Amino acid sequence: MSSQFPDRNTRSFLDSGVLSRLSAVPLLSRRPMIGGVSGRHVSPHRGSSVEFAEYRKYVPGDDLRRLDWRVYGRTDRHYVKEYEADTNLRCCLVVDSSGSMGYGSTGVTRIDYARRLAGTLGFLACRQGDAVGISCVADAIVRHLPPRRNPAHLRLVLDALEQVKPEGASRLPEVLHELAETVRQRALIVIVSDLFMDPEELASCFGHLRFRKHDVAVFHLLDPQEMAFDFRRPTRFLDMEGGSPLFADPLDIADRYAQALETYLASLKTIVLEQGIDYHRTLLDEDYEKVLARFLVSRASGKGRR
Repeated sequence: MSSQFPDRNTRSFLDSGVLSRLSAVPLLSRRPMIGGVSGRHVSPHRGSSVEFAEYRKYVPGDDLRRLDWRVYGRTDRHYVKEYEADTNLRCCLVVDSSGSMGYGSTGVTRIDYARRLAGTLGFLACRQGDAVGISCVADAIVRHLPPRRNPAHLRLVLDALEQVKPEGASRLPEVLHELAETVRQRALIVIVSDLFMDPEELASCFGHLRFRKHDVAVFHLLDPQEMAFDFRRPTRFLDMEGGSPLFADPLDIADRYAQALETYLASLKTIVLEQGIDYHRTLLDEDYEKVLARFLVSRASGKGRR
């Protein structure tokens, strides 16, 4: 690890061992990117890297060094070799910091887990020369840092993650619509949230991001207790985003809860498949290193490219 990144041992949510192991797999975009420097991501433009793309007919002004004389010898026509141009990535981390992100039955809250995911991805992206930014979102944009490509800026991103507190309601769909318009160059938008909102609202903002040609990845954080709903005695359920509390016997509502959860998850699955979202349902008792390893390997192997 380079000394350019001094924060890796001073942040509670960064583990130097995890960073070392995950750095063996690059963070790649599933879609062509546009950047200002040479990098490892495919660009929509043609360039002169070593990855051959196609032939095209020569036009006056083309670099004569790119003429393929073998093709000319066979066809008596001038053709130019084109190659894929590599470019750098703009990685925009969107972290839900609403009140419900403060919940966790496993000893780790959602916001703790989100810090580990987002902080690790931000570090890995910066280390490979990509630009990193962050938006922390509750009932407003709590903190916004546009993507920049230097270690000093990464420290500000990590500061934002360290300082954010889970409180208030969530305006995530509205913020995603805003980011779709304000992040002008194509970017990898990584969303870390419990997604406690109307699936139709999510469909709209996901579609907007995809229309603007962003590559969208979502880590959907769920607590094991939310999935199992294994409460055994009358319980007072609190709305961590300001709603009224509910006192209920879990045995009376378990069937309805299970049906509502199944309907919600099925709707979400349909939406992410239709929109081409890189979706990862994640339980808080899962090892975050394994979650990120699956994410990175699936992208490096080209699975699910859209």
